[in-house]
Amino acid sequence: MLDIKLIREHTEDVKRRLASRGAGDETLIDEVLALDEQRRKGLSEVESLKAQRNRVSKEIGALMAQKKLEEAEARKRETREIGDKITVLDRQIGEAEQKRDELLLRLPNLPHASVAVGRSAEDNPLVRVWGQPPAFAFQPKTHIELCERLRLVDFARGVKLTGSGFLLYTHWGARLERALIQFLLDLHVYQHGYTEVSPPFLVSRECMTGVGQFPKFTDQAYAAQEGMDGSTLGKLYLVPTAEAPVANIHREEILKECDLPVYYCAYSPCFRAEAGAAGVGTRGMIRVHQFDKVELIKIVVPEKGFEELEKMVTHAEAVLQQLGLHYRVIQLCTGDMGFASAKTYDIEVWAPGQGQFLEVSSCSNCEDFQARRMNLRYKTAAGENRFPHILNGSGTALARLFVALAETHQQADGSVMIPEPLRPYLRADKIGP
Repeated sequence: MLDIKLIREHTEDVKRRLASRGAGDETLIDEVLALDEQRRKGLSEVESLKAQRNRVSKEIGALMAQKKLEEAEARKRETREIGDKITVLDRQIGEAEQKRDELLLRLPNLPHASVAVGRSAEDNPLVRVWGQPPAFAFQPKTHIELCERLRLVDFARGVKLTGSGFLLYTHWGARLERALIQFLLDLHVYQHGYTEVSPPFLVSRECMTGVGQFPKFTDQAYAAQEGMDGSTLGKLYLVPTAEAPVANIHREEILKECDLPVYYCAYSPCFRAEAGAAGVGTRGMIRVHQFDKVELIKIVVPEKGFEELEKMVTHAEAVLQQLGLHYRVIQLCTGDMGFASAKTYDIEVWAPGQGQFLEVSSCSNCEDFQARRMNLRYKTAAGENRFPHILNGSGTALARLFVALAETHQQADGSVMIPEPLRPYLRADKIGP
């Protein structure tokens, strides 16, 4: 959530930065300010009326002592009338505040000054490239061909069990998926210093609002219902990413500055309804409704936010480097950036069977945007309560990592070689026909 004080004091700058996203959100700022002014004016009037009521109340006591009962009764009527005005104003103030806050929840974060202005993915600057695309002396197969030949994924039965966009990993495919998750967690815990947590896979509406998933992306979520009780529908949601529960671990808390930074990593399945999204339901693993991911979360003092973002990107890159996968890092422009983010890097891995790069990680600094929404603060050494920066990143996402690994390390005989760091987890160096 944007700071209302920032909007009041730097209105034109806020409008300009919102406009750079290209979604037209800057048009809401005047309405936000009008509601805010209505609320502030109402509060001022209430304070004035309360002072007037206190003054009249004191006069009543004096009049009663002087036996001026008629005048005292008139003053009592006046206090009741003032009380009625206060009640009406309080209701109006509450309504204005609610409408203002509803608008604020719909406003995305402001892009950081270092973010390139652009309209779409075509305007995203390339930051760096690692490695080279693999060269094959044979025609490389797609992951679909490899998965079917090696019986790694049963696409047809996944659809039979749940529907399009869901996968059934089998035999070595299931073991490879589990090995990748374990490898990712160990890498981030033992080499990068994150604390592993295992969160619930259902979260409240408040948690979804806290990270910025709601209200904007309500139509992309899977809502849960308790048994046949329809009144519970929408109280809990399947997690779209572990960011939703993990970033909210300290919601409505005040941490000590000496306890920062906080690093968390967590595995979770991710559920994305992606209503109306192109590509969902097509055969393969590129775009699905359920996938696994290891998420990285940082809670840091604002002065360290962007330094910590750069480190987080290198932590996600380390995954692909250790698995010998060619990738590139791009910085998202203003028009392509996520709702809650102030600055984002995407890491895209090369999938030779697809002949394209696939996004497997997105690392963002949301500054204090999410912390304000979840009322997470920290107390400085001087005793001041401040909002920290919250960062999130994929470290990394599957099934696209699975796709890139299988397609990159495929052999002429149709087998898939397993990268050295992954072999202890899989207990094999190759998956053969």
